[in-house]
Amino acid sequence: MSADQVAEHDGGEARRPLDRAAIVHAALDAIDDSGAEGLTMRGLGQRLGVEAMSLYRYVTGREDLLEAVVAHLLDGIKDRLDDEVSGSWQGYLQTLAHAVRQIAVDHPSAFPLVATRHPATPWLRPPLRSLELVEDFLSTLSGHGFDDGQLVAAYRAFSSFLLGQLLLEAATRGAATAPVEEPLDEGGADIPQRDGEVDLREAPVIARLRSMLSEDHSDEEFEIGLETLLDRLELEMSQ
Repeated sequence: MSADQVAEHDGGEARRPLDRAAIVHAALDAIDDSGAEGLTMRGLGQRLGVEAMSLYRYVTGREDLLEAVVAHLLDGIKDRLDDEVSGSWQGYLQTLAHAVRQIAVDHPSAFPLVATRHPATPWLRPPLRSLELVEDFLSTLSGHGFDDGQLVAAYRAFSSFLLGQLLLEAATRGAATAPVEEPLDEGGADIPQRDGEVDLREAPVIARLRSMLSEDHSDEEFEIGLETLLDRLELEMSQ
């Protein structure tokens, strides 16, 4: 049997050929079963019926594999956004929020990877951590009249809401929410936070707002979130 072909089942049924997509799907299944902290290349090879070394033809290491799982989880969100027909920014954000939440519901043990792993740049905030999603977010709201300051504020507030709410939801479903420890240089995989190497030619809104997105407003965001919560509680008490 070649290294490209996964071993057959005991009953003789052939499994799908070994490729990067098959490995990523198997890794997600393993994470769903046992959590990301238990994922090893050796264990994944056993799950696929191959030697662990065969996997390195398609992934450079565990770091690369975890990033591929995150990318796979985020795939399809853009399609759901394209199907949004309400024509309002509120409808767009509702569709986006529910699409991201579905990841936490369907894969609670894998969602912390989306929420806690280092993004590719310091201004990509999880869980909206792909250039495509962030560019779509910013350009859509810009098309609805948001100015640059409002765009950045909306992106921060929305991502913070999703992060807190969905990490808590994943935890209640049994997920371990601490970041998965891994060597950042394993197998020559890309190192997160290398801002200067990100190609923004297809993300013009991000390129324009890059410096604003990089600013740290953690203290202000915390106070605004707290005040919003208190205002909501006060409103409920007055009714």
